[in-house]
Amino acid sequence: MAATLLSALLVEILIPVAALIGMVFALIQWFLVSRVSVGGGQASINNGYDQSLLDDEEGYDDAEAVALCAEIQNAISEGAESFLITEYQYLGIFMAVFSVFIFLFLGSVGGFSTKWVSCKANPSELCAPPLANALFSTVAFILGALTSTLSGYLGMKIATYANARTTLEARKGVGEAFIVAFRAGSVMGFLLAANGLIVLFIAIVLFKLYYGNDWTGLYESIAGYGLGGSSVALFGRVGGGIYTKAADVGADLVGKVERNIPEDDPRNPAVIADNVGDNVGDIAGMGADLFGSFAESSCAALVVSSISSFGADRDFVAMSFPLLISSAGIVVCLITTIFATDLFVIKSVKEIEPSLKRQLVISTVLMTLAIAAVCYLALPSTFTINVVGHQPKVVKNWKLFFCVGSGLWAGLIIGYTTEYFTSNAYQPVRDVADSCRTGAATNVIFGLALGYKSVIIPVLAIAVAIFLSFSLAAMYGIAVAALGMLSTLATGLAIDAYGPISDNAGGIAEMAGMPHKVRERTDALDAAGNTTAAIGKGFAIGSAALVSLALFGAFVSRAGIAVVDVIQPKEFVGLIVGAMLPYWFSAMTMKSVGKAALAMVEEVRRQFNTIPGLMEGTVKPDYKRCVKISTDASLREMIPPGALVMLTPLIVGTLFGSSTLAGLLAGALVSGVQIAISASNTGGAWDNAKKYIEAGASDHARSLGPKGSDAHKAAVIGDTVGDPLKDTSGPSLNILIKLMAMEGTRDGVKLLCRLEEIVGGCCHCQVSLHSAKSEHEESLTSKFIVLSLVWRGKKCDILQDLPLVP
Repeated sequence: MAATLLSALLVEILIPVAALIGMVFALIQWFLVSRVSVGGGQASINNGYDQSLLDDEEGYDDAEAVALCAEIQNAISEGAESFLITEYQYLGIFMAVFSVFIFLFLGSVGGFSTKWVSCKANPSELCAPPLANALFSTVAFILGALTSTLSGYLGMKIATYANARTTLEARKGVGEAFIVAFRAGSVMGFLLAANGLIVLFIAIVLFKLYYGNDWTGLYESIAGYGLGGSSVALFGRVGGGIYTKAADVGADLVGKVERNIPEDDPRNPAVIADNVGDNVGDIAGMGADLFGSFAESSCAALVVSSISSFGADRDFVAMSFPLLISSAGIVVCLITTIFATDLFVIKSVKEIEPSLKRQLVISTVLMTLAIAAVCYLALPSTFTINVVGHQPKVVKNWKLFFCVGSGLWAGLIIGYTTEYFTSNAYQPVRDVADSCRTGAATNVIFGLALGYKSVIIPVLAIAVAIFLSFSLAAMYGIAVAALGMLSTLATGLAIDAYGPISDNAGGIAEMAGMPHKVRERTDALDAAGNTTAAIGKGFAIGSAALVSLALFGAFVSRAGIAVVDVIQPKEFVGLIVGAMLPYWFSAMTMKSVGKAALAMVEEVRRQFNTIPGLMEGTVKPDYKRCVKISTDASLREMIPPGALVMLTPLIVGTLFGSSTLAGLLAGALVSGVQIAISASNTGGAWDNAKKYIEAGASDHARSLGPKGSDAHKAAVIGDTVGDPLKDTSGPSLNILIKLMAMEGTRDGVKLLCRLEEIVGGCCHCQVSLHSAKSEHEESLTSKFIVLSLVWRGKKCDILQDLPLVP
């Protein structure tokens, strides 16, 4: 195999340097945001020029309103931090218990042996003992969980830091407010991308000190990093989603529909909880979610590369290809961000969405060039990828360019399609708004139809990327295609985080009594933010599909399954049950939102009915009571959906075997992706249809309004129905399909094998040997041993001294 143009030393320098560049750039963006004073001081930032916050174009000078902005910001920040700390306490218990579980079961597979064993690929060399693999897998799991937790927390802190600053800058103009919100989103994006990359790289370097030349063992232990990230993301997404939508639905139904008061009116008891929810759900939850996708796609690509000719030749540069792609992505996103904040200045409301879309296009084009450079410099001209049940696949380096590029451009297509179906600048959302003329029922019908239709193009884009990538480079191609979609992660997260920050800014403007012009500007920013949030969810779902398929490939490889034959009863049963799981999961999360929202509605009604002077605005509501309702409900209700995801693969694999589990994972993937896209886009369309009527920016919109009209009330009902779809069930589904697939990788198969031994007192173990198809594959993977359970009413004979799944 030809050598790569990059040296190993240069790679070891480039990856951490790229991560450090991302961190420094994030700190610079934070510093620029911090120059906007919330306390009414004279330091401000307006495209780099000093200007007093109080000397704006409208002559508005209300120190009391500015002070109130700071007070509201503190209340939102304290509420969000309180919830996350409480949630992380629960997660800490889960991490501790699951870490012990991973260590004990992986260690017990090899009898807690501390002896180095002969490597499968090269029996003349020694590989790490089972106990070491268990220990390092557990450490990687903890690292992934901690990094995911940190990513969500940092995102929440910067969002709550920037929301009031965006409000104050909106008094000068929409361009100034846009820059603050986008820069704050960039802080989150670059910190997450850089932290995820640097922690993964350091873990690999440190693990290498022990593993030596055992690259397969090293990268399979590193796979725990992705499992830890997605485990935390599951609870963050579900818990945060329940929190934010319980508050949002309660605030809208009582405030807007029953009391006919504006959104984010300070008289509404649920208004602080609503704004807190934007940060814990849309910011912290999304950050943890996308970090999980990044970690899993990186780990999947690393594991596959280690059992290719890269691993056999110990080519560190080629095996580091996934990390080099992510490193190049940080630099590309940095250049892209400068276009948004310095080169193209927003001057009117109409320029907001085009500017955000321009970010997607610029980052995609630049990243395409970067991918070509990385493929040329970091890959040998020809290499081989092992394929279970087939001869190794010979791959040329230019083929990986198309694999990564297909994922990258599929992401852009998903983003543009999502924008078309969720932005009120286009006909689909305007049709939904127009349907409100005849009431909420027709609004719901049109919204559901829009969501179903919006699935078509994204699924076709994902399908093309999968077909092209697999044809060119088998499962490794799919893994790097997922990385391609996530290569512009920093820009995608910046665009996504911009939305909740702008939403909070609008709420603060309303609660602080800012002029109507300020609220119009923040509403325009928020409307664009709803679309960008939907785009972010589309990227997350699309990447989850590719990551899950790559992990599914790792599972069938490790289980020795060359073909998943859906005609066979076991596989078909698994397939149909797997397709059902996203519906079960969605039912659990939506009912959780409904129960929490019911409690919130009753509390808001109680306060309006029993607190004298509340409607008149002479008395403040009890905000803390509503915050507590959302907090308690979300923490209580996030456990059952999490248990469903974590336990189902283990139970199915243990009771029915690997063939049924393969069908289950495939069914959950196919069904979950489509439900997630539909739910997210339906909810986003309903939200923007409501905002279209409220803004009244066209003759058509004005004919449906104003606020409080029958059409507007119908739009509010559609929005409240869509809230749990777009912010709870839909986004959480991509974690379901990723996490279930992650449990089916090498470590998951080992866990299943061990469970089968433990319950051996009431089962009969059948062993089928799947021999390798060639001498080359024989030398790499030995024989696969698949233990399948057949229920018996008697004690089974445990098979001793049989090697487990290699």
